Amino acid sequence: MARVDSHELRLLENGEAFFARVGEAIAAARDEVLLESFILFEDKVGLALQQQLVAAARRGVRVEATVDGYGSPHFSPGFIAALSDAGVRLRVFDPHRPLLGMRMHVFRRLHRKLLVIDGRRAFIGGINFSADHLADFGPDSKQDYAVEVAGPIAATVRDFMHAALSGDGTGERWHPPPAPRDAALRFVLRDNRNRSRDIEHAYRQAIRAAQEEVLLANAYFFPGYGFTRDLRHAARRGVRVVLLMQGQPDTPLARIARRLYRPLAESGVELHEYCRRPFHGKVAVVDREWATVGSSNLDPLSLSLNLESNLVVRDRDFAGELRARLLHLLEEDCEPVDQARMPPWRPWHVLTRPLLFHCLRRFPDWAGLLPAHTPKTALLRPDPGTTP
Repeated sequence: MARVDSHELRLLENGEAFFARVGEAIAAARDEVLLESFILFEDKVGLALQQQLVAAARRGVRVEATVDGYGSPHFSPGFIAALSDAGVRLRVFDPHRPLLGMRMHVFRRLHRKLLVIDGRRAFIGGINFSADHLADFGPDSKQDYAVEVAGPIAATVRDFMHAALSGDGTGERWHPPPAPRDAALRFVLRDNRNRSRDIEHAYRQAIRAAQEEVLLANAYFFPGYGFTRDLRHAARRGVRVVLLMQGQPDTPLARIARRLYRPLAESGVELHEYCRRPFHGKVAVVDREWATVGSSNLDPLSLSLNLESNLVVRDRDFAGELRARLLHLLEEDCEPVDQARMPPWRPWHVLTRPLLFHCLRRFPDWAGLLPAHTPKTALLRPDPGTTP
């Protein structure tokens, strides 16, 4: 555990550590539990969370939970009834019925993973409430991170979540309290209004200021031109730049992102793929002092469309612990990306590579032109006669 100003921080790795601490925190709640998650599945993890929330509500704690309508598309009537009967309010952000069995409205999702207990303790990270974050799920269990923080910033997260609950669920109209630029802890958001690039800017400012090392671990790495340019410039001025990415791409976009390998490597960036199991983390450490843990990938969806949240920490102890864990992954479970594993160079890349970078650079502007709809958050209610 790290102590930063008047805060206590605990780095949580994978579901085993995260779910245990979440359960203890909810069991100790006295006044309020506020939760947001992209995914809540009705598996053993989701059912355990349901029981924890029900128990809290029955002892008089206000319990508010919000999940994304795309990430969490279905709950059984009994699951909803058990929560509702106990007084838990479960909301779905931007719900839409499947069309011909396919989930629609992929863009502009609630991708945040937040939990606040009594305004004193907060959890921020990338871990969803699903069994695939546990090792016993098998080879497809995910490697991921979250941070537990106790202290004044938890009240800031609580105020933001209250604003999201009282509005359309986005929290875009919330105005954070002023904080010094060199604050040890910062709660950073990405939305589609006034904070559309705040998380990206936090990363890029740290990379541009780096003097020794940038260690970046991200499941979906496909940033824009400016971001990749900052990484390449850092490597060229002598900063050690290390990227840890997933070695088992599970989306077409993640596979296309491998086209970035060669120009990054040519600039001196070290590339590694995590091959033990799916990598789902969204973390970074710069100069062994600056660190971030959160929900934001470094791809067009997270940087340009989704609602995201990260915690930025300036502390050598916390950054050192995260760095040590990432270095352990690099040494034990990663493979370096050499020339033989990069997509082969072809003559037409002279044209396609600039086009790729142009698309990456302009994607945020283009994304704003996509047909937008006003998101809404719906309170789920049990069907009459449903027995929990």
